[in-house]
Amino acid sequence: MARIALDVIRDAAPAVLPSLLLCDFGDLKGEVARLAEAGARVLHLDVMDGHFVPNLTYGMPIVEGLRRHTDMPLDVHLMISDPLAYAGPMVDAGADLLTFHVESVRNPSEIAAQIKQLGVGVGVALNPDTPLGSISECLPLVDMVLVMSVEAGFGGQKFNPVALEKLTTLRQQYPDLLLQIDGGIDASTIGPARAAGCDLFVVGSAIFRSGDYGQSMTDLTGAINAAGGKERMGQS
Repeated sequence: MARIALDVIRDAAPAVLPSLLLCDFGDLKGEVARLAEAGARVLHLDVMDGHFVPNLTYGMPIVEGLRRHTDMPLDVHLMISDPLAYAGPMVDAGADLLTFHVESVRNPSEIAAQIKQLGVGVGVALNPDTPLGSISECLPLVDMVLVMSVEAGFGGQKFNPVALEKLTTLRQQYPDLLLQIDGGIDASTIGPARAAGCDLFVVGSAIFRSGDYGQSMTDLTGAINAAGGKERMGQS
């Protein structure tokens, strides 16, 4: 079922993925309904362990709770030191796509292969200072690359344009690969990211602190469409 959800994610691209870190967890069901009404088709969850990154967020119960309230694909970003320890439980809870950080593991190809065996989509993420060469060996095994435009786990950072360079290179070299960006994405940065070839745009503050989810999604989608961009091979 999760691999079917990966097709839904592919078909949704280019798409804005609301990052639920800033949502009202006291009204999770209501937040999901508001996002769906605003046009969201995929939800993004940032899982932090307090070790790989200094912040601590949520785990399987939130994923499980979300799955009870929506059929939308759940894109889970594992900012944790031991992704394999939680991959299986995350899949059991309802995750459809699991992304691990290349900086957190010794053998990214092995990690990608083992996550893929769980029947879900697999992504690999890299921080702004991490070179693209660090993920080259695992690229044949992953469905998506998440290019961070800020350092994972740290708030209040400015968008780092090195992410655009990485996106451009990845799109040229791997035309079928899903590309995602996360960090400082708003109406001013989402267009350049799309022009560089990005497919999926993780957005937090620009949606949840706006007061009007629908208008924010409209503005962000409009900026994507206005930018054009380098599309995946075979994408209409």
